[in-house]
Amino acid sequence: MPTKSTPLKDHDTPIKVLFTGYLITVGIGYMFALIQILLTHGMADGKFGLSVDDIVYSYYGNRSGTVLEQQLNGAMKQNATEKQRFDIIQWVRDGADIDDYKADGIEKIIQERCVMCHNKEASGIPNFNDFEKLKALTAQDEGATLASLTRGSHIHMFGISFIFMFVGIIFSFSETTSIKYKCIAVGMPYAFLIADILSWWLTKFFPMFAWLVIFAGMGMAVSFIFMWVTSIMEMWLYKPVYVDGVWVHYQQWKTKFAENSYEEKLKKLVAFVSSVLVQARQIVGILIEKILKNTVNK
Repeated sequence: MPTKSTPLKDHDTPIKVLFTGYLITVGIGYMFALIQILLTHGMADGKFGLSVDDIVYSYYGNRSGTVLEQQLNGAMKQNATEKQRFDIIQWVRDGADIDDYKADGIEKIIQERCVMCHNKEASGIPNFNDFEKLKALTAQDEGATLASLTRGSHIHMFGISFIFMFVGIIFSFSETTSIKYKCIAVGMPYAFLIADILSWWLTKFFPMFAWLVIFAGMGMAVSFIFMWVTSIMEMWLYKPVYVDGVWVHYQQWKTKFAENSYEEKLKKLVAFVSSVLVQARQIVGILIEKILKNTVNK
């Protein structure tokens, strides 16, 4: 008969520090990954913020333009001045001739603005010191290549699955979540990871699946946040949260809520949502009033 595992709150302090250090590190890493997505895929349409169009342009491509134009108007927009971007795009539309490349000063712009990253030492991105590699980007934008999808797929499959394995191991020592929901939380990231990778390939050929990329990413984020927060709170905030705090009130509300009929449950749920909306409106009103007051005073 298997021995019951030690709950997170009862682990020795060195183990808690070890677990916490790992969770904080991967939490910061996850945050930077989201920022990186916003600054790359999120700029594919030239506007900050992730949208379905960003996903379509990243994987299926913007078939109305070239790869170089799409990047200069999207993720790489901040890396060159408006005049420099205009000159490069004009050169592309004029046929991307090698003689004009030097005569029109495009080579100078590329050397000044691009080769600091796009060089032979860089991995996974084209070397702009090689004109043929640059020339290839002046063709119609067909999104991610099969090679880049294959490379990204296996890197994400291996790397992210290891992250969620260790987060899941730590979370499995929690005791405030039932076995049923614990299994769901531990298994969710892998299901959404597979869906995420699959959605890249589907979007490459069928742009209608772009929404699945966003949905799968949100699923992984929700499961990560749930396991991360639960693990941290049980290790360091068990008494103030689960004994004397909000968890007790939640359990009491849950018990009373379960005893009510469906009509009463619906009424209480509507009343709760309404009260939240009223409070939110009051807070927004106060903030707007303060902003207007400060504006008038200035």
